[in-house]
This record gives sequence, structure tokens and C-alpha cells, in this order.
Amino acid sequence: MSLAVVIKGTEGLVLAADSRVTLQAQKSGGPVLSVNFDNAAKLLSFSKPHDFIGVVTYGAAVIGRRTPHSYIPEFELSLKSKTRISVLTFAKKLSDFFMERWADVMPTNYKGPNIVFIIGGYDIGSPYGSVYLFEVPGNPKPSPRNPNDFGMTWGGQLEIVSRIIHGFDPNLGKIMMDTLKLSQQEVDKMMKALRMNLEFPIPYDILPLQDCVDLATFMIRSTIIAQGLAIGVRGVGGPIDVAIIRRVEKLKFIQEKIVHGESGQLAGGEK
Repeated sequence: MSLAVVIKGTEGLVLAADSRVTLQAQKSGGPVLSVNFDNAAKLLSFSKPHDFIGVVTYGAAVIGRRTPHSYIPEFELSLKSKTRISVLTFAKKLSDFFMERWADVMPTNYKGPNIVFIIGGYDIGSPYGSVYLFEVPGNPKPSPRNPNDFGMTWGGQLEIVSRIIHGFDPNLGKIMMDTLKLSQQEVDKMMKALRMNLEFPIPYDILPLQDCVDLATFMIRSTIIAQGLAIGVRGVGGPIDVAIIRRVEKLKFIQEKIVHGESGQLAGGEK
């Protein structure tokens, strides 16, 4: 479930994700229940010298009984490089690490969804950010997103935001194929035409960084609100974490959930 967004703009990168983890639980002989936890970290940051890189995740919530975030200390200790590496090299190392963790604890006949990772960061000497995506276990090779231009990479529960951005539900193609008995080629042609005529015209190459932040937050918030008003799987929820990365500035959280007590007092006695 979940919804994660990475926007590549001219002024920097924006990463955003919700905090809800949805698991299926079943007592012996009982019904399958959906259980939500609303404080998961799905926007991952890293310590120096890898602090010009951030990651968001969506899809399958756990590897075994652990979230991807819980493995980050082990991943950082596995990195041999003490100097800054390229975003692509980092993505490859992250993919290799999680493929190994997956093989350690997950069944070989697993049929569920992949865990998807979107990696965004800056390489030394590059004027603009780089974005890569890979999936564990189904497609572990990092693939570039918007390598020669600017734009948005997003995934998870897309029913709401696809209607806003693309102009139609992501299931429309299958519905047309089943109802009208269209071929895959005919459906692809129709979907391309629909996007050309209905897609919300966002000029990513001129959006200031603040507008990119507003867009990423809007995508997730609108989904949370809409799901709260409808019947269906409410897989997006909890606080929204948002971070930015600039060419000359490491990853910075501009909106991040905090650990606090009942009174709202922060951990460690801070206010």
C-alpha cells in the first residue's frame, strides 16, 4: 500500500511519503484482518558521506517481520566506502543488500507485491539530481527516472492521484479491454490519447522548490482525505514526511514526525 513521491525539479529534489503500514493478520481459524500502523518511516535518510541521497518506499510493507527502515543501520555498516559515491552506485548497493535480506527470510514461492524503492540524490559535479527505481525481489536492477528532464516519480495506491494527474483511474485500461474486447495494442493507443488530452499540465521545469513540496504533499494528503471518506482499503495515512535535497545542501527534512509522549513533550525532555 502507501503512497510515495519523488519530484525532480530544477532547484532540487523533493521526497515525500505517508506513514501507514498495512499488514494482514489472522488468528487460527479466524478471518483475515487488515491491521494499520501509522508511524512507520518510509522516507529513509543516511549519515555522512551519503547524506546527499534519500529513499522512499512503497508496496509490500515488510521483509519477514521487519520494515525496510529497520535495516538501515545494518546497511550503513555494510557500506565500505568512506567517501561520497554516485547515486547509481548507492542504489545498486541498496538493492543488493535488500535482495540478500529478502533471500534470508522470505519464502521462495512468494507471490505478493514487491517492495519498491525510489532513490533520489545528487552526484558530485552534477547540476541536477538523479532518480532511480528498483523493486525487491521482482526487478532489482535500478532504472533511471527522468534522466534528461524534470518530473515526478510516484507509486503505491494511485486511484485518487491518477485521476487528478492523468485524468482517469489506473484500472481504466483493463476495464476497456474486458468490456469492449479491445486488444492490448488498441488499449495502449487509447491510453496514450487519453493522457495527451486529459493529463494535468504541470510545468516541472519551471516549478520552484516550494511548489514541488506543495505538489508532493498535495498528492499524499488528497489521497488520505479521499480514502477516509470512501469504502475501500485505506492504505495511505499517518503523518506525511517530506524532505528536500539541493545541489549544495544535504538532505533536509522540512516535515517529519517526532517521537513524543501523551502531553506532546518530545523524547529527551525537549519541547
